[in-house]
Formats: sequence, structure tokens, C-alpha cells
Amino acid sequence: MKKHVKWLLLALSLVCITGAAGCGGKEDEQAATSETFSTEDEILAEGTEETEEEAEVEEEVAPEGMYRSELTNEWISEDLKNQRPLAVMVDNEKTALPHYGLTQADIVYEMMNSTKNGQITRFMVMVKDYDSIDQLGSIRSVRPTNFMIAPEWNAIVCHDGGPFYINSFLQNPYVDHFSGTFSRVNNGKPREFTEYMLPGDMDKNFKNSSVDREYNEYAPTEPHFEFASESNPVDLSTEAGSSSCTLVDLPFPHNNSELNYDEASGTYLYSEYGSAHLDPGNGNKQLAFKNVILQKMSYNELDSNGYMVWNCLATGMDGYYITNGQAIPITWSKVSDTDRTIYYDMTGDEITINTGKTYIAFVADEVWDQLVVE
Repeated sequence: MKKHVKWLLLALSLVCITGAAGCGGKEDEQAATSETFSTEDEILAEGTEETEEEAEVEEEVAPEGMYRSELTNEWISEDLKNQRPLAVMVDNEKTALPHYGLTQADIVYEMMNSTKNGQITRFMVMVKDYDSIDQLGSIRSVRPTNFMIAPEWNAIVCHDGGPFYINSFLQNPYVDHFSGTFSRVNNGKPREFTEYMLPGDMDKNFKNSSVDREYNEYAPTEPHFEFASESNPVDLSTEAGSSSCTLVDLPFPHNNSELNYDEASGTYLYSEYGSAHLDPGNGNKQLAFKNVILQKMSYNELDSNGYMVWNCLATGMDGYYITNGQAIPITWSKVSDTDRTIYYDMTGDEITINTGKTYIAFVADEVWDQLVVE
């Protein structure tokens, strides 16, 4: 910075001297020279101030071979940086339990999958480092909504079939998917509950297809979330409309999803069907999230069989962001399949979220008033 200041002073001096010579007056020259040197302290002070500001925003030094995940902001292997995430459809019928591998997912979406069967929900599980998971699933069919959400991550949808309503979505150039190409596990259950992603399945899928393993032309052009630094986490208690939140009771009548705040870990622990959601594929850990995002949303019923589609392309819709025992009201907007969903606080600014795993639930507008956030 000082080097630049010296050059600036020299340039100013030359301009002033030249100006003085052109006028032919010694007094003018002295005045110009005097004015030039009278600004030196000012310029140096400005330079020092900028240097201090730059020092405050020192670039973070990554551990060797690591980078911050675009899904969680956690440090993960740099080898994964260009690898596209998967969006895996996971059955949430009670017969499908226990689920394997969900505690190793980065983001879990939960949404009503049918207007029948007590408005049963299904998970769409976002996974970046899928090769590190020994067993993931069980895998089940997909719905149109999932092909409207996964593209905002440039994610590859992994599923086992789906209704004919998905056919037009499969024609979109930004949609990639694998269907029914995963392993069967003999778990003593009906066949529909036996498909899982096992090691080697994705290698086989990529080898037998033209699907890109790495981000392609439809990759996000900006970060999906604004993350707070780990040294300065989000404190919602100072935000407009904030309230304490240790319980999220979702109006999902079939499985009664619930999240309870665990102060010791600073995460929200997920339960359903009246029990803690445990993962036998990861030491029976309970499914836990640092961030919880709830989106109020309308939907259209497609037929009398309960098939439906969420109206996830909308603007100015209500919601909540919840972290560290606090909740704030938010609004959300999404303008196209490939555009990210953006969440705003009550001042209209995009929210900043904490490093860690995120749970996102779509809650029907007709039961939004039954949602418990307290």
C-alpha cells in the first residue's frame, strides 16, 4: 500500500510542478508543492485504514487437500469439489425403517408424497460424498416435484421409477437420473423395500451412461446458501421476529415428524412414528440437523390416486429458519427449476445459515396453522 502512495505523491508533485512552470510563477509553484505535501498524511492514513480493513477479512486457509462443501460448509476432500451431488429418493413408510445412511447425508428434504395414505411423506436425500456411505436407502419412486428441486443443485436424481407424470420432466436437458439401477438387499421385506445404494453402484451407473459425474453446463453459478463463519455463528435472537425454538412438530399425520433441540450438540434431533430416527449404517446415530428450514407451499392434486405436485416455483411465500434454539419467520422464492430457492429474513435480506446439515420441509398451506414451532 505504501509503495502505491509514494507513486501517487510523485505523480501529484509532477502535476503541480508542471502546472506551476506553465504559469511561470514561483509563488504558484511553492503553493502547489505545499498543497501536494499537505495531503501526504491524509493519503498515508487512508492507505493504512484500507490495509487494516483488508487484514480483518483475511482469506481462510484451508487444511491441506480440503475445501468447504457447498452443501454444508464443512471441510471435505478437495477431490469431491467438482463432483455433482446425488438426490436420492428414500421411502418413508414405516415398513421401510430403519433407514440406512441418512445421518451421512448433507441435506434432507421431507415432503408429502401422496394425498392418500394419511398424506405419507418421502425423503429426498442430498449427498455429496456418496462413495463413503456403505448403504443408503431404501430407494423408492420419484415425483415431478423432485425434478424441479434437484436441478437447482445440478444433482443427479436416484430413484426406482415413478408415475407417468414424470415423463415430461425427464425430457428437460438439465435433468439427469438413474432409475432401478441399484442393489437389492435381502432384508426379509417385500421387494419394494429392498433396493439400496451400495458401494460400486454409482461407478457402474456412470460407466453405463453418458451422465456427467462432475458439474456440467447447468451447474449453479452462485453459492446456494450464504454461510456464517464457524467462528461467528448465526445468532437469531437479535433478528426481527425471533423466538426461542426447542420443538418443531410438523403436521404430517402419517409419520408425525418431530425435531427436538439438543443443546449439548446444538442440533435438532429427528424423530418419527413416535421414536428417534436411528441409522444402523452409522452406529445407530440419531438423524440430526444444524439448520431447519420450513417452507409453506401449495400443491395440486393430479388425480384421484393421490399423485400430486408441489408449487415450488413461487415468490414471497412464508417460512421459518431455525438454528441454535431460535427461530425467525422468513419468506422464500424460486423462479425456475434450475434457479436456487432463496430464503429472506423480514428485512428482505438473504438469510445466513450455520455450518452443518440442513433439514428442509414442505408444509402444505392448508395445514400451516397446525405447525408447532416453540
